[in-house]
Amino acid sequence: METKENKSLTLKAETLRRRLIELIYHGGTGHTGGDLSVLNLLTVLYNHTMNVDPKNPKMADRDRFILSKGHCAEALYTVLADKGFIAEDELKEYGKFHAHLGGHPDNSIPGVEVNTGALGHGLSIGVGMALGAKLDKASWHTYVVMGDGEQAEGSIYEAAMAANKYHLDNLVAFIDRNGLQISGSTEKVMPIEPIMERWGGFGWDVYVADGDEISSLVETIDRINYSNGKPHLVISKTTKGLGVDFMENVAKWHHGVPNEEQYRQALRDIDERIEAVRMERPI
Repeated sequence: METKENKSLTLKAETLRRRLIELIYHGGTGHTGGDLSVLNLLTVLYNHTMNVDPKNPKMADRDRFILSKGHCAEALYTVLADKGFIAEDELKEYGKFHAHLGGHPDNSIPGVEVNTGALGHGLSIGVGMALGAKLDKASWHTYVVMGDGEQAEGSIYEAAMAANKYHLDNLVAFIDRNGLQISGSTEKVMPIEPIMERWGGFGWDVYVADGDEISSLVETIDRINYSNGKPHLVISKTTKGLGVDFMENVAKWHHGVPNEEQYRQALRDIDERIEAVRMERPI
């Protein structure tokens, strides 16, 4: 459903998409394709779902967020800067020598809970956080975003079993299901389907969302029952390189920096989308 809030979130996501491309271009580095595919989800989590406060980033009852696919740090930095966790001046230093913001998130950055980048570890950490909250009878939730290529890591399934054993209904995991990883199609590199049946078999409460559409993400996340005794998984079906025509569904943009001509074209693509949202035209 296209509500006023969903339109506002869509406009914010597109505005952040533009800022993300600027960050990668001027920084000279970035995992552009996955950044673009996961940006809608991060926009919804930080602006609709999670209880976080940039003025008090360590408040006791904050929701915890883990970007397990830590190579998509640029998308996270863009969202954190928009929320006020990171100063704009610091964002401008990205990619420069001695910059605070690195190629993967670390917990010296306000709003970042744990260092990530070694794929397959984020869910295990999230299970520990969620279990700790259960033991403390705390009300906060833990959210973990994984990549679909990351699903080849065996530690994820150990974490999945543990989450089921301890009935961690305060834990929500996401798979950014864009279908591509650095070396090609996930189904050719290491098949992960059927995802729903696999995770359902582990005892998880499984949902599917259209991650390219803000309204689908909002509606899916809002349906989660945090008291049903099951950990939750949202399969967010996305387009790698979303919002930039020549990057969409192209594996080489897993990691890549646009040249000046491509940069200008990317901004034109995104500006057209921003104008369409503002004028309430179909995107």
